[in-house]
Amino acid sequence: MLRRLLLSATALGAALGLAGCAAAAPSPAASEGSGPLVAFYGDSYTLGTGASDPAKRWSTVICRERGWREYNPSVNGLGFVNHRTAFGEGSGDLPSLVLAKKPDILFITMGLNDNFSYDADPDRIRAQITADSTRISEGLPDARIVVVEPFWYTDERPASVATIIGWVKDAAAAIGADYIPDASHWIEGHPEWMANDGLHPNDDGYAEMARKMDDALRHLDPPL
Repeated sequence: MLRRLLLSATALGAALGLAGCAAAAPSPAASEGSGPLVAFYGDSYTLGTGASDPAKRWSTVICRERGWREYNPSVNGLGFVNHRTAFGEGSGDLPSLVLAKKPDILFITMGLNDNFSYDADPDRIRAQITADSTRISEGLPDARIVVVEPFWYTDERPASVATIIGWVKDAAAAIGADYIPDASHWIEGHPEWMANDGLHPNDDGYAEMARKMDDALRHLDPPL
């Protein structure tokens, strides 16, 4: 079982990296509203990889329902450590992009891909989670920051998943951000919600993620 899980993890890491090189990313501004500008710092599960159209990814659904203006430059395979150079020429890293937009609300939905480099350097991952959170908080002192528990994609999970989740939660508390728990379980136990690649949600999976996110946002204090 452990061998199968490790092979699965390796396959996901490779697939996400290849997706980042080969697939055209959806437009960062996929939904236009008249409300607050909302930015997303995320990986393929926030980019919407596996959806039939960017309009069906969870980030765009919740923005459209709330009249928010969406800025979503999320990147396939991105982690706090993984694929930090996977950006267009001259763009800098993703935190630089979202900081430059000065959003009213910022979602951080990171950590899944760092599980694939956890064994090599866990201390680096933990340090980068703290560094990114602090940098974003200091760079956006007036923004509302929403940190989401890192997503996960299989019913089985290595021990690193819980560890990284804990680090992300601690970093959110340290900067006074809103925190949304349990997101790593949102599509658990539902293979019918996965795309043909077996790695990313399909339209039904993203619809379920949007429903869960909508409910979680309504239960924040104050709600979003």
